[in-house]
Amino acid sequence: LHLVMENLLQSKNLRITPFRLSVLEIFAKHKNAISTDQIEKSLKNFDRITLYRTLKTFIESGLVHEIVMPGDIKKLALCKDDCSVHEHAHHHQHLHFRCDSCEEIFCLEIEHFPEIKYPKFKIKNLELQGSGICGNCR
Repeated sequence: LHLVMENLLQSKNLRITPFRLSVLEIFAKHKNAISTDQIEKSLKNFDRITLYRTLKTFIESGLVHEIVMPGDIKKLALCKDDCSVHEHAHHHQHLHFRCDSCEEIFCLEIEHFPEIKYPKFKIKNLELQGSGICGNCR
């Protein structure tokens, strides 16, 4: 796992530090999106400013994407594919799904991502969100 995390950082031309590796390993241990509170609880001794700078760097480099759901719920998830960041926008082909029961947020792959054309607008980024009951809670 440690080597995989080092390779992830190298692939984005980011300096490998013990703290960055620790944060990435927390993401890797969770299958779903996680909050900054969850990350903070998983870290032992850390500086909050360093954590937020690290998360910002991960988002800007395309390692992690931020998910904002209705109700001002913010979580973060590892980018599953090789996310290329262009003009600070992540390009994902998935649905952000929030379970009404367990409140977990999942990134669900979509086989045929919809293409929306609106003549007077140029859509650069499209996010799909859904809610309901996840497979674990059914």
